[in-house]
Parts: sequence; C-alpha cells; structure tokens
Amino acid sequence: MMIQDQPKPYIVPPCDKEIEILYQDDDLLLINKPDGLLSVPGRHPLNRDSVNGRLLELFPEMGMAHRLDLDTSGMMIVPLNKPTLASINKQFQDRKIHKTYTAVLFGIVKEDEGKVDLPLIFDWPNRPMQKVCQCSGKGALTLYKVLSRDEKANTTRVLFTPITGRSHQLRIHSREMGHPIIGCDMYASREAYEMGDRLMLHATEISFTHPTTGETMNQICAPLF
Repeated sequence: MMIQDQPKPYIVPPCDKEIEILYQDDDLLLINKPDGLLSVPGRHPLNRDSVNGRLLELFPEMGMAHRLDLDTSGMMIVPLNKPTLASINKQFQDRKIHKTYTAVLFGIVKEDEGKVDLPLIFDWPNRPMQKVCQCSGKGALTLYKVLSRDEKANTTRVLFTPITGRSHQLRIHSREMGHPIIGCDMYASREAYEMGDRLMLHATEISFTHPTTGETMNQICAPLF
C-alpha cells in the first residue's frame, strides 16, 4: 500500500508586534490585534503565540468571545470573567454587536454603496478556504460603502459592515464584487496579492452593550494603512 505524503503544516512566522490595549475595566478589554498574530493557538505546537496566549499570562480568568483572522488587524472584545464572556457571546448570537472593517480593494468600485448577499460553506478539498454555495451554504450578508478611490493606484478604500460573521466572509464577498482585498493570499489574484505587504483589512469599529453597566460601548481604532 502506498502511503501518501501528508502536506506540511503551516508554521506562522514570529510576530514581534504588540497587542495594544485601548480600553480596560474589571470586566473586559478592548484591544487592537496586530496583523500576523493568531487570535487563539493553532494545533501545531509551534503555532502557540496568540492573543489568547499572551493575555492569559496577565488575565488568567479571560475568555475569547470572537476571533480575527491571522492576517487581519483591529478591534477585539476580550471578556475577563465568565459572566462577561456569556453576555458578549449572547450579544454576538443575537447580532447586537456592531462591527465595521476598513479594507483596500483592487480596482475601482463604481457604486458608492451596496451589499453582497452570498451564502458560504467550508471548501473541504481546499481547507481552510470557504466557497460560495447557493444550495447548502449558510447565509452571509455584507454591506459596503466607498470611502475613497485612487485611480492612479487602481484601488478603492471601503468600509465593510458584516451583518453575519462567516469565516472569510469579507475576503470572499469582496472577490465576488470583482474587487479582492489587496494582499489577500487566499482569494485575490496574484496582481492584487502582490500590491500589498499585508492583508489590507482592519476591524475599525465595534459597539456593544457593557454587560455590567448597561451602557453602550463604542470604540474606534483607525488602520495604519
């Protein structure tokens, strides 16, 4: 019997960028995750460095309510105790947490605003990628608004508002618009990928109800690109 070679595991390059704490109280943190840092540890023992791993050393009761992709930077809520984690999880489930992302897309987007409504499903033969599937995909809806256009660079800066939170949703929906995210190594053309030294996607704003005080929390973190 022939034993097929197993694909080599992906080892995340070391990330020397720091996590920026934008807000802190007894119940939660609002942080700016750098690009190139995992949200949670990967399966391979060499992929242990992560937001979760770094913050656990300082906040041993913390939990993770949501994640950002390795290459995506920006805003994350980090609950510091179980009641807060349960509340934030419930707000995510009820779609009561508002998030926006800034992205730089390949090409000139003609419409000033619009939406992409395409269901997504896991692409098993090409994991961890996702794909559009009208038959059995889960609903995925993204709103977008053009912030600026750069004709010379052939790029468009947009603000994405994901109504749902599917894996790779913004990457795939931008590709389906005909304008993949600059620097995307999974769904962009080679030309679009090589135009950036990183994935040009940043979680810019997040708003939610504070589990303890009941006040509306709103934090903005502008991208560096």
